[in-house]
Amino acid sequence: MPDLIRLEYRNVTMRFTQGASRLTAVEGVSIAVRDGEVVSLIGPSGCGKSTLLNIGSGLTAPSEGEAFVDGERVEGPNEHVAFMLQKDLLLPWRTVAENVMFGVEIQGVPAAERRRRAKSLLETLKLAEFSGHYPHQLSGGMRQRVALARTLAVDPTVLLLDEPFSAVDAQTRMVLQRELAQTLQRAGKTALLITHDLLEAVTLSDRVLVMSRRPGRIIDEIPIEIPGRDDPLKRRLHPKVAGYVNRLMERLDIGHLETTGAPV
Repeated sequence: MPDLIRLEYRNVTMRFTQGASRLTAVEGVSIAVRDGEVVSLIGPSGCGKSTLLNIGSGLTAPSEGEAFVDGERVEGPNEHVAFMLQKDLLLPWRTVAENVMFGVEIQGVPAAERRRRAKSLLETLKLAEFSGHYPHQLSGGMRQRVALARTLAVDPTVLLLDEPFSAVDAQTRMVLQRELAQTLQRAGKTALLITHDLLEAVTLSDRVLVMSRRPGRIIDEIPIEIPGRDDPLKRRLHPKVAGYVNRLMERLDIGHLETTGAPV
């Protein structure tokens, strides 16, 4: 793995104040994500995972510390970072292709290049035949693939993914996991992924970072030493998977798997 750092948080703390009350969401968090690396961030609800993504994307400024993308301090939204959320947020009045082109249209990319990127991504994500459809004509999984294509179309250095597949069924989720993994590998993209699915964290990632309860701190870093990150469906059958999931469950204090084999 190259040593180039694409995304970095340095001693980040985030406090929120409402009236007389003060809440510390995250405290003293330092993270470095290398070029081409996929890192998952897990932790209890409310521990500040989404807050960290908001800071990395430039949507929120930290109370203390700094975030950097490609060595430049994050001071606001920038074109090197793309954010994919739980909801697809497709524009209902735009076709699939027009939704994919939305971000690059805002960037001022020429029309011919916008169309080329949209066509290429829709082909890659097996959506080419639906390019003229509207969001209401698509399944939930297809809508999420369109959202992924829109995210990739802006050609970001870093992808921030906030539980992007939590709203779809288990079978569709596995298909989307594989398509995401293969797309990230093919494009050599760097990603920070929030998920509550421990198996997803293990099978999609090079490393998993575990956060404590609020105020969120990094309490463990687990390298995933399983080959084939581009195929999470095959990766989940590896005999080491159960051990990794058990360790994550232990760190989150939610018990252990009653199996010595890989979970199904």
